[in-house]
Amino acid sequence: MTAAPIPHWPGKMIGSVHVRSTPGDGPAEQAVFVHGLAGSATNWTDLMGELRETVTGHAIDLPGAGFSPAPADGDYSIAGHAGAVIGLLEHTGPAHLFGNSLGGAVAVRVAAARPDLVRSLTLVSPALPDLLPRYGPVHVAAAAVPGVGEWVAARLRLMVPAEQRITASMARVWADIGAVHPLRLRDAIEEERRRDDLPYVDAAVIGSARGIVAEYFRRGQDTLWHQAAKVRARTLIIHGRRDRLVRPAMARKAYRTFHEVRLVLLPMAGHVAMMEMPQVVAAEARRLIGETRLGNAPLPG
Repeated sequence: MTAAPIPHWPGKMIGSVHVRSTPGDGPAEQAVFVHGLAGSATNWTDLMGELRETVTGHAIDLPGAGFSPAPADGDYSIAGHAGAVIGLLEHTGPAHLFGNSLGGAVAVRVAAARPDLVRSLTLVSPALPDLLPRYGPVHVAAAAVPGVGEWVAARLRLMVPAEQRITASMARVWADIGAVHPLRLRDAIEEERRRDDLPYVDAAVIGSARGIVAEYFRRGQDTLWHQAAKVRARTLIIHGRRDRLVRPAMARKAYRTFHEVRLVLLPMAGHVAMMEMPQVVAAEARRLIGETRLGNAPLPG
């Protein structure tokens, strides 16, 4: 049996969202972490632990996720989530911004809209529009169909135990579900049971799924790829070769689009490399943060 994982970081409400942070007496440099669809701040626990000597970390529960309440305006769009992240960044001050999956899409919008708040950008399997989506995005699109998503979500909660739902979800996002520590699995199941009793849980997940789908069909100058081209922060993009949801091949388009970018492909990782290989992701992030401090160090390679 491997060593027990570290406890999840303590959280508190900052404005309208719940945020988990490493100790406040840590490094002066700040980092903000944004989770993916149906995730929460706890997705970043281990990476934050690896980076605690480099940055003081703050992981947000996006509106309606984790311990954050539903947004008052019911806005679960990428832009709505970006507004919540900007609010947190205005509280922390300029920070190194991390995003996974949906959180990666959110982070791109934030970095494009508020370059003054983003010191560097690290994207782990970002959900950027893809003309050849894998099963995962197609599944999300189906769930986002009006009426269908609500019906499916309600039936799943009634008919499928939390343990089965969490196991199936982890099997999709981890390259090897056998690598999930039993305590992390238990935590996720308990969290799923807690959220089953929240009146807005389906609206939060389905609304966020519809937000992703809307970005895939957006046209004009406001697309995520156009936003990516506006980002001037040094950018690190990490893909897992065994990702079942986002095609690693999208890294090539990212390399052509972002202004200053390094790509890292992890052969044994899936969709959540920061959970599967936190030490490896932390090493790459520390390298980026160090280069950002220097201001003129080369990114490629």
